[in-house]
Amino acid sequence: MVPPPPTNKPHVCLSTILIMSSMALIDAYLVEQNHGPRKIGICIMVMVGDICFLIVLRYVAVWVGAEVRTAKRGYAMILWFLYIFVLEIKVYFVYQNYKADRKSLDALARKALTLLLSVCIPVLFVVLVAIDHMEYVRAFKKREEIRNRLFWVVVDLLDILDIQANLWEPQKKGLPLWAEGLMFFYCYILLLVLPCVSLSEISMQGINIVPHKMLLYPILSLVTINIITLFIRGGNMILYRDARVSGILIGKNILAIILKTCSFVQYRRQLQNASPAFGVELQKNSAAHARPAPAIPQVVMQDQMPLPEVTTCEHT
Repeated sequence: MVPPPPTNKPHVCLSTILIMSSMALIDAYLVEQNHGPRKIGICIMVMVGDICFLIVLRYVAVWVGAEVRTAKRGYAMILWFLYIFVLEIKVYFVYQNYKADRKSLDALARKALTLLLSVCIPVLFVVLVAIDHMEYVRAFKKREEIRNRLFWVVVDLLDILDIQANLWEPQKKGLPLWAEGLMFFYCYILLLVLPCVSLSEISMQGINIVPHKMLLYPILSLVTINIITLFIRGGNMILYRDARVSGILIGKNILAIILKTCSFVQYRRQLQNASPAFGVELQKNSAAHARPAPAIPQVVMQDQMPLPEVTTCEHT
């Protein structure tokens, strides 16, 4: 399949460099966590995997660059799904190696892993959305409203990564095995799905994008992030005495629940107030169509009697 020209080459290069650099840094974690002959085997495996991924990325990134100036974000969703799918598999093995080696308390390396994910994943999402390349959005106010909505997506990504980072950062008492696995794969699913939902809303809106009608992502994030992660952090803090739970993000989720609930109530009231006016206008239009049109007077031209011919008198 040949991508439609023209392709935005800077966008392709930026997304490719960001993806491959983050993959290489995670590979460095995997290689350094192993020793002896196993280290060489892991190095060969990750190199082969990165080469295969780069071959796929070569085509998908070009397709993403071709649609960056349009209202479609289909290939961007595919690229995001592939990136998170592969990256989180590598992060899972890094997390398992840290878990197996409890004696290794290299807190700086673990914090650096959290920082790496917290920078690369949100930045790639912003690059794939490419608000500044949306030439069909000419109004500055509408573009800023879209940017504000996407900022909430970035904050939610950081919220998910904070929960996931609690699994590999140093801790005095570990969580139960089932709780750790459930937390990791719950965050994994959210990282895969929620940004794709936000990108799909942009695609479905099309050229005539209306930001205040993009309600699917706020509803999903309200349930899956603001409410459920509140219970996850509260359970870790109360049941397992986890001191690493972020009180700031708990407050953020409480404020997000209040703000989103108020926004939904206000939007519902606006729809209810607009519906009667719309009904009255619809009735007026239907009455105007049902009213018989005034008859156009027809002018009938009657045949006039022929005038008698005037004959010229001959003078004698």
